[in-house]
Amino acid sequence: MEFGTLEREIYVGASPEIVFDVVSSPEHLKEWWPDDARYEATPGAEGEIVFGDPSAGGQVVQFTVVDAAPPRMFSFRWTHPAGDVAKEGNSLLVTFDLIPSGEGTLVKMTETGFREMGWEAAVLEAQYNDHATGWDYFLPRLPVYVATLEAHS
Repeated sequence: MEFGTLEREIYVGASPEIVFDVVSSPEHLKEWWPDDARYEATPGAEGEIVFGDPSAGGQVVQFTVVDAAPPRMFSFRWTHPAGDVAKEGNSLLVTFDLIPSGEGTLVKMTETGFREMGWEAAVLEAQYNDHATGWDYFLPRLPVYVATLEAHS
């Protein structure tokens, strides 16, 4: 296995406009992925996402918006050291491409940059597998959450 790029696809039964809001806005993001999110959904904006309770072993992760092209694409860099500018080599790049499909949207999620981080082989494999497991858990929550929005509209 190369441990270079993670790719996942999932169908969401909502328009790309709705799905874009759900993958880009902190208010929606924290309903299906992190426990909290603080950032502006504009290119260059910096912030953070939080998994769990930081005072009880949870993790605060740096987050920088790279691109936002509603309703087709949203990308960000994350995992870079606090205080550093996110760039290739110190962060991972996640891109959500949103493709109209029938009555809904095909979400293509790509995460790259694992090999560029300079990790030794065992760390690279562990990080890659950790992210793969995470996306396999969290991405299926996306269409479930969107369905709750659709039910309330």
